Amino acid sequence: MGRDPRYATEAAALGAALAARGWTLVYGGGKVGLMGVLAQACLDAGGTVTGVIPGFLSSREVLHPGLQISHQVEDLFERKALMIELADAFVALPGGIGTLDELLEVMAWRQLGCIDKPVALLNTAGYFESALRSLDHAIAEQFVDASERNRLLVADRLSDLLSTLDTLLPAEAEA
Repeated sequence: MGRDPRYATEAAALGAALAARGWTLVYGGGKVGLMGVLAQACLDAGGTVTGVIPGFLSSREVLHPGLQISHQVEDLFERKALMIELADAFVALPGGIGTLDELLEVMAWRQLGCIDKPVALLNTAGYFESALRSLDHAIAEQFVDASERNRLLVADRLSDLLSTLDTLLPAEAEA
């Protein structure tokens, strides 16, 4: 959950907002942590939630029992590939190594032209500031083109993130 209670509060608010917009949540399928909070809030608000979980994690994370759709896959590579295929946009919430891995993977796929979907950070309590500084450093050192930073949607407030996504996504999207 992280140490700051705002992380869980924003995750729950995002889940409710996805449901209110008729957008399907596609996520890793677990019932724990911020993603569990996000999924439960979306379900509680009448939303649709799709989970994608590798078999070896279903026992550790315990697959969320309320999902309308769940896909069990072999491994994390297949998990990410299927989530990327199913989603119309990607929103990273504060999280750990898995979050950073998934964020960088979708950014890499987009940079390579394999996908053309919005990628956003919900920068609750400034959580992603150090990651953004690292990205800016990579740009300054000419390892990353500045266009990649410009295409990354960063919002400190959920309302700003939702306003931006409202203009980019169809009425019934999967995020």
